[in-house]
Amino acid sequence: MRRSPTRTTWLIGWALAWALTACLPSAPGRAAERTEGAASETPSFLHDVMPVLAKAGCNMGACHGNLNGKGGFQLSLRGQGPWLDHQSLLRQHGGRRVNLLEPDASLLLLKPTLQLAHEGGRRFTRDSLEYGILRSWLAAGAPGPAADAPQLLRLEVSTTEAVLVEPRRELQLRVLAHFSDGSPRDVTRLAVYESSSLDITVDEGGRVVSQQPGEATVTVRYLQQQVPVRLAFIAAREDFVWSQPEPRNYVDRLVYERLRTLRINPSPPADDATFVRRVYLDLLGILPTADESRAFVAERSADKRQQLVDRLLARPELAEHWALIWSDILRNEEKVLDVRGVTVFHDWIRRGIAEGKPLDEFARELLTASGSTYDHPPANYYRANRDPATRGETTARVFLGIRLQCARCHNHPFDRWTQDDYYSWAALFARVDYEIVKNERADKLDNNEFNGEQIVVLKSEGEVTNPRTAAAAVPRVLGEPVGDVLPAAADAERLEPLARWLTSRDNRQFARTQANRIWFHLLGRGLVEPIDDFRVTNPAVNEPLLDALAEDLIQSGYDLRHLLRVIVNSRTYQASAEPNATNAADERNFARAVV
Repeated sequence: MRRSPTRTTWLIGWALAWALTACLPSAPGRAAERTEGAASETPSFLHDVMPVLAKAGCNMGACHGNLNGKGGFQLSLRGQGPWLDHQSLLRQHGGRRVNLLEPDASLLLLKPTLQLAHEGGRRFTRDSLEYGILRSWLAAGAPGPAADAPQLLRLEVSTTEAVLVEPRRELQLRVLAHFSDGSPRDVTRLAVYESSSLDITVDEGGRVVSQQPGEATVTVRYLQQQVPVRLAFIAAREDFVWSQPEPRNYVDRLVYERLRTLRINPSPPADDATFVRRVYLDLLGILPTADESRAFVAERSADKRQQLVDRLLARPELAEHWALIWSDILRNEEKVLDVRGVTVFHDWIRRGIAEGKPLDEFARELLTASGSTYDHPPANYYRANRDPATRGETTARVFLGIRLQCARCHNHPFDRWTQDDYYSWAALFARVDYEIVKNERADKLDNNEFNGEQIVVLKSEGEVTNPRTAAAAVPRVLGEPVGDVLPAAADAERLEPLARWLTSRDNRQFARTQANRIWFHLLGRGLVEPIDDFRVTNPAVNEPLLDALAEDLIQSGYDLRHLLRVIVNSRTYQASAEPNATNAADERNFARAVV
């Protein structure tokens, strides 16, 4: 049995821990600065200890990374605050988690190895790398992060995409971290691996094992960097013969390239009766009449499907159908807009689609709208989004396919957006205000219900406070320096330059998001799924196809009908739902129609 530390030993350890961290809140002490760049036997808090906490899952949201911590012990979510974590380890609750005189007696080692009861279960063993790093760090005096420690610049994984054919069911990943001092470091054993499929697992050393054929994205994470690895484990199908379907356009070519690699044959085209029903529903939102169906099936011309598509794209029902889709996206509902507001907003959307308004112009008109919500319908976009945070989140999701919500309280755990990014983006929408002409709401206790005209006003003042700094957030578009997009004057207009930047041909994310949404409404599944969750850890199932669709949309002048025509004329869209031996288990790669 290991001897428990005496009260005297514990008090001496606590006093030493307090002394070592007395100057931590503002800057690292000299001892910390020395040990961060010292010999390799002294672990670095930033590059070794923090990865151990992440590897063990200690700083996850379900554990001590929770907003309120667990068991009185709180860490920053996914290690986003190393200085705070160092103080929590050494100073929280009197420094009881570390014993610098007798490291093996530290709660930091006793609990995760289950030498003492731990609600989180065993996180590592006494003979593990994790235990060795933490013990060596404690024995060295538990130094904190150094101000001049090399910064992680990028993470390199041995492969980012692979297709493995049976009997191969394993793949070893190697991970190299590149730092600002030019030094590379093998961090394979310290990286965190997360698989999107329960059938594909990754052990602590980066060895991927597939239990059965399937596809998954493995996210490799070390410190703040994340790299997605797309993997496909496929059945041998030794008798597989590519069926050599003839592509009708670039959509088919890129889909078929992927399918052939995966040893999947696409289903043949659907019959005429199925096709006519499908294309009416997808383009117009209605069924063909019996006479229309019979006439189409009876027609004998070789290009009758292309002719039908052209006729449907010219019908007024197309604008009605796609106006309903956009009304759902833009929250065109009575509770927030009232009956008249819903009507004028829907009519404006429908009229724009009927007239062939480009999608970039449509977005710009929404983002820069002001005035009466009755007389200037696009102003209802802001009527439905009542505060800067909601406006920012909605705009990022609808027009850029980015979910920012997580960054409201902390740096985004699955994407590159920080809390500062969130509030700087929200600050772009801080100067939208309302003049409520009248509100005859039915429920007097519901402050979110409106019934009456409102005037959307764009003011010349108003800011958003960043809770992390307690200062006004600097307005900035996502991923760009403020000087490149927005005027420097404090009272300058913000929404006009924002709208120009967002819909610029150089901003391919806008085009990718709109192309993905159109694909989703025609094929039933996005190339990026969910369609408003673009991030590095959620790559498209067919990146070349998504890029080609986005480029085509840009070159067409953001013409909705053009992209609809391209997609519905492809063999991919027109494929039968009847599976074959190779595609029956696949619903990701568009080898058949999925009902």
